[in-house]
Amino acid sequence: MRLFQKLFGKRGSSSLLPSPTEEGNESKGHTLVVGALTDKGCVRERNEDALFTLSTVFSQDEEMLPMSLYIVADGMGGYEGGQQASALTVRLVANWILSKLYLPYLLDEGHSADRRPINQVLTEGTVIANGKVFEACPGAGTTLTCAFVLGTNAFLAHVGDSRAYLVSRNTIRQITTDHSLVNRLVELGQITPEEAKIHPQRNILYRALGRAGNLEVDTHLQSLPLNSSLLLCSDGLWGMIPEAEMLKIINAAPSPQVACNRLVAQAKENGGEDNITAILVQVRG
Repeated sequence: MRLFQKLFGKRGSSSLLPSPTEEGNESKGHTLVVGALTDKGCVRERNEDALFTLSTVFSQDEEMLPMSLYIVADGMGGYEGGQQASALTVRLVANWILSKLYLPYLLDEGHSADRRPINQVLTEGTVIANGKVFEACPGAGTTLTCAFVLGTNAFLAHVGDSRAYLVSRNTIRQITTDHSLVNRLVELGQITPEEAKIHPQRNILYRALGRAGNLEVDTHLQSLPLNSSLLLCSDGLWGMIPEAEMLKIINAAPSPQVACNRLVAQAKENGGEDNITAILVQVRG
């Protein structure tokens, strides 16, 4: 509790987090174990996906507070445009979050009066990346699914059709919403989820980084129960493996890295039609 208050201050209108006494925010006695892998798949000539992982822990006395950042971006645009867009986005968003969230606490500036909520920082970084991609990568774009994990809370920022899942022993639940044409048609009841899987326009996005104008960014706060996992992945993974099979692979693996290795291998065995990226974060008690 003392470490939490030192880093984030007392609860109030400027508070970055819910109270540490609320469910899901007690961080003492747990660790985050991470695996990650990206692969070009079996069809594409180059890998236009990009990922970023950074896992750290702040400690004081016997208190420990995990503070970690995970990003998946899936570029699009042909030639090298998509590859450049995703790599640039990952670098820019990571740099923004590190400078606005990590460094203030490393420099003991956690009580600065002008500090901003975490969701706002994630949104700002994403919007900045959108403008830079639009300028530097004409005709290209990228998705972004980003998780800033603090204690047992995951703050998510999301644009596009990469996904975040919450995985437990018995369930796998999609947290993010796909910003795709077919998902919108499903929401409107015009096609079924089964029809969406084979729809000829299933890869068309109505929201992505790299486009002119204002960008709407989805944000979400997700509590991570002990012994659960957070999965971030590109559509090259979830589009090739049914969710029930993903759950089985994750729960059967002895570690997050082995799980990522097996997920990517299974996606390739099922056709590997797109680039494949997975980050798996396990909360161990």
